[in-house]
Amino acid sequence: MDLSYILNELGEDRSDYFNAVAPPIMQTSNFRVNTVEELKKLFADEYSGYLYSRGLNPTVDILRKKLAALDEAEDCLVFNSGAAAIFVAVLANVSKGDHIISVKNPYTWVKKMFDLIFSRFGVDTTYVEGTDIRQFEAARRPNSRFIYLESPNSWNFVVQDLEAVAAFAKRHGLVTLMDNTYCTPLYQKPIPMGIDISMQTATKYIGGHSDTLGGILTGSREMMKKIFDCEYLAVGSGIQPFNAWLLIRGLRTLEARLERITATTRDVLRYLKKHARVESVLFPLDPSFPQYELAKKQMKNAGGLISFFIKAGTRAEIVR
Repeated sequence: MDLSYILNELGEDRSDYFNAVAPPIMQTSNFRVNTVEELKKLFADEYSGYLYSRGLNPTVDILRKKLAALDEAEDCLVFNSGAAAIFVAVLANVSKGDHIISVKNPYTWVKKMFDLIFSRFGVDTTYVEGTDIRQFEAARRPNSRFIYLESPNSWNFVVQDLEAVAAFAKRHGLVTLMDNTYCTPLYQKPIPMGIDISMQTATKYIGGHSDTLGGILTGSREMMKKIFDCEYLAVGSGIQPFNAWLLIRGLRTLEARLERITATTRDVLRYLKKHARVESVLFPLDPSFPQYELAKKQMKNAGGLISFFIKAGTRAEIVR
């Protein structure tokens, strides 16, 4: 499907709202139904239509269609933050006594989630570097149910072999979730590589204007409905219509913004590599990166995050 069509046209049936170019914000808590039978059907399956905006909403649905298409996924759910999206996805797929395998040093609130919340309910987590499939194999237990990935990782940009991890997980009946915030679907597509759930924090590149938060899950329709039918509705952390509208607006310029960010990042990278005080740089698509070949295989391009080491013997030499 053409990228411009997804960003600017998909899901937008303009004849339904006076041919307005910008979609409307359906700022409503609930929806009228015409018959008792229709109401019964919606109560039985809220995923089948509009009943209450804690579940489905027409403005949010426009966004869902676009985000699913970008990820080459069947379906999508949108949350009020990335942390909420991850929490609900994990909650829907683990039970008391289960075991999670996670990449080492994940996003701060994911680690708190695993160590401080899920541990209270008998769910243990083992952390692995994630650079070798054998690390996942060694960590697996008979009660392992879920694998959490970040590729590139939030802190040091370590990448995982997504196809290898996905194949391993499918052999053993584990659900995989990958945080794709760093790349966005424009630069990396976890779903075609076999990952069950692709997640993004929409607050960053999708929104693009620092004026809204959002979290995204994409995957099979079966998986999205499983999450929606219980945990999504019970936690009540779905995105609000106005925030969804802001993300639709952000999508309009996503391609252009990423192109500019990528070009600027390369300029900054070249500057840092020549700087006398810089020892080395960390960037997944720089040839000096230890996993450069794997990153190049999985990622079409990289975002705007760079890290680097300064030539210094003590912290005091850096912070002054």
